Amino acid sequence: MDETAVRDRLRTVEDPELGDDIVSLGLVNEIDIDGEQVDVDLALGAPYSPSESDIAAAVREVLTDAGLEPDLTASVPDRDDLTAEEQVLPNVKNVIAVASGKGGVGKSTVAVNLAAGLSQLGARVGLFDADVYGPNVPRMVDADEPPMATEDETLVPPEKYGVKLMSMAFLTGEDDPVIWRGPMVHKVITQLTEDVEWGHLDYLVVDLPPGTGDTQLTMLQTMPVTGAVIVTTPQDVALDDARKGLEMFAKHDTVVLGIAENMSTFACPDCGGEHDIFGSGGGEAFAEEHELPFLGSIPLDPAVREGGDGGKPTVLKDGDGTSDALRTITENVANNTGIVHRQAISQSRRSEPTSPDR
Repeated sequence: MDETAVRDRLRTVEDPELGDDIVSLGLVNEIDIDGEQVDVDLALGAPYSPSESDIAAAVREVLTDAGLEPDLTASVPDRDDLTAEEQVLPNVKNVIAVASGKGGVGKSTVAVNLAAGLSQLGARVGLFDADVYGPNVPRMVDADEPPMATEDETLVPPEKYGVKLMSMAFLTGEDDPVIWRGPMVHKVITQLTEDVEWGHLDYLVVDLPPGTGDTQLTMLQTMPVTGAVIVTTPQDVALDDARKGLEMFAKHDTVVLGIAENMSTFACPDCGGEHDIFGSGGGEAFAEEHELPFLGSIPLDPAVREGGDGGKPTVLKDGDGTSDALRTITENVANNTGIVHRQAISQSRRSEPTSPDR
């Protein structure tokens, strides 16, 4: 079987989110045939996302049914237009910023559970606590081991739940306040990303401080952010501030992967009723209003607070409605990350002259 015949087989595999087959979309990077062995490199950029795992499984199935032995790899082609600033973290495939317009909406909770959930899927994950003024990620994952320093004066991040960690909390006293102006924040944020031995990561989750200040601007100007997750509660006050965060990402041409609603319905364990303490459906309506994906709702559950204080991310629990909700958000973030990459690749390749085999 030659390459043309293999591509014809692959045309039967649909991308469920982009609505066309993977060959027409330009998602097949390379095909190498040696007898019955077929090596196929696919343009998939979100490791362990359920959608991209399904696409890969479908590719294996159609090639196996044809009597071939498929060996699949995945890579996003390098872009030629990357600036020097975008070359930081070259071994990190995806940088996911978790943001909120205001404090107290559970942004760090979402960031911690997202990182742990991605690791649970099998991905290589880092978590950078960029909230320099109120770093609390180490407590939320029960990590008290500080980073080690190498001879080259770089930092080796500690690891918990399969996630590599970096936080300002590792470098200051437990009760020491951080009182810095913008230039100092810029310098430290840059050092805690570029001078850290992150290694090869599929995802680096960045827990941003609330608001739209110096830290956010530094991250957006110096790091290759794949996309952002905006966390809000259903109430109007939180949604008003979420709009400011949305505008900030728009001004920096950063893709918003979706809206996560925290502290939604509270299921009362005593009376059995449900109570919308912070309102209902605000996050989903906000996403619809701005034509953004809605990632899901996290109920107002004491278990989430207990998990954060006790250092055990709720997403890792089994058979629990709240952990299921956090896993749904994790999977949606991974899926939407893949869509961002596949859309960009498809648009780029469809604008190129078409070869006879494509």
